[in-house]
Amino acid sequence: MKLSTKGRYGLRAMVDIAVYSQDSPVPISAIAERQNISVRYLEQLLPKLKKAGIIKSIRGAQGGYMLDKDPKDISAGDILRTLEGDLTPIDCAAFTGDTSTCSGTKFCVTKTVWKRINDSVQQAVDSITLQELMEESIEIHTKYDQEER
Repeated sequence: MKLSTKGRYGLRAMVDIAVYSQDSPVPISAIAERQNISVRYLEQLLPKLKKAGIIKSIRGAQGGYMLDKDPKDISAGDILRTLEGDLTPIDCAAFTGDTSTCSGTKFCVTKTVWKRINDSVQQAVDSITLQELMEESIEIHTKYDQEER
């Protein structure tokens, strides 16, 4: 499975929002600058996350984006599925139950491999919370800032 820039950039933007929106909304331009992502691209991603109820937008001069849920209640899987869609690594009738799409489903041994990979991917992205990523980001930046002094 290969994630597109939607998932990679969206996850980075979400960590940025989690870190910087604790006191006030984060302007999209600030996210774009810190994450080196174009504003235009973020304008395509952030509405999807808003529609999913993961973030909210605040209008006005002091506006921007904030989390709409506690970061411990948002998983990397929530973000990636919102932006990427289904995260299954392979289209397999064993996952969908639609045996009409594959004549060999009944006797397929490799579906065990695909199921284990799929289960591992789902478990991994669902077990990582935005809270963990936020804390790691703060720790990395704090360490980097101390080394720069």
